[in-house]
Amino acid sequence: MRLAWCMIRAMKLVFFGTPEFSLPTLTRLVAGGHEVAQVVPRPDKPVGRKQEVMPPPVAVTARKLGLPVLQPKSLRGDEVVAKLAATGAEAGVVVAYGKLIPPRVLELFPRGCLNVHPSLLPRHRGPSPIQWAIACGDRVTGVTTMLLDEGMDTGPILLQRRVEIGPRETAEELSARLAELGAQLMLETLEGLENGTVTPRPQPSKGVSVTPMIRRQFGKVDWSHPAQKIFDRLRAFTPWPGLYTGFRGGRLKIHGLEVVTPPPPGEERPGTVLSADPDGIVVRCGRGTAARITELQREGRRRMPADAFLIGERVSAGEHFG
Repeated sequence: MRLAWCMIRAMKLVFFGTPEFSLPTLTRLVAGGHEVAQVVPRPDKPVGRKQEVMPPPVAVTARKLGLPVLQPKSLRGDEVVAKLAATGAEAGVVVAYGKLIPPRVLELFPRGCLNVHPSLLPRHRGPSPIQWAIACGDRVTGVTTMLLDEGMDTGPILLQRRVEIGPRETAEELSARLAELGAQLMLETLEGLENGTVTPRPQPSKGVSVTPMIRRQFGKVDWSHPAQKIFDRLRAFTPWPGLYTGFRGGRLKIHGLEVVTPPPPGEERPGTVLSADPDGIVVRCGRGTAARITELQREGRRRMPADAFLIGERVSAGEHFG
């Protein structure tokens, strides 16, 4: 018979995490009775248009929970390592900390550093697995708990859970789901390590991919791509950096887009406007496909549906986005 979680011995932990994605794991560890001896987020930084210096979500939540917070610029200093060692923690739990954990810190914990990674490793290692799973057109992704080593997401796998990606699901929506799933999986991982039912296993050598950091220029639409790929990139890069395209010497941000099925026949070059009506602006994409822009925004103006946009800008068939 499986023991209830409350009957499993609580562990003393150091938690490393920074953004909102990390919060479900932190709060569930505390609710599950584990002793979080130290919380380590990244330092406060400027955010928003006004660039006000703000603490990261994990620092805010940890203080509300009455947990000690340490925000060093680097984890490599002797003083920081000594403070972490003084906690006497059995394990580190790492969820989207934002930097690699150096070997000196990894070696502090008898049970190692346990990481929640939002992909099915070894696919989509690196800093942006959620966005690239969607951008690559994956239909399935998941969460992996693993033991950290000196590489980037290369350590032994502990547990994994698979989930389907919704056909219209954005990175923001998927991230919220995977954050909750990752929190539950970390609790199961700690339980399994304690009772001996979870054993580390090496990552497969096949199927390895590494994601790059998301950059603003990734949002520029390449109309030579098939319409489905452009749609997937809109989902992947929502809310940031979004999709944008050039038009009449300016920049348009695309907030709404859908694949036209079946596409209108023709051999126009990608980026050519095929039609423009209240339902949207239909644009030729790669491989004979087409996409309909349903919501967009001129630089410096408010976003609006296509029908409102067309009142002010009379877009004609034959014009070009690019």
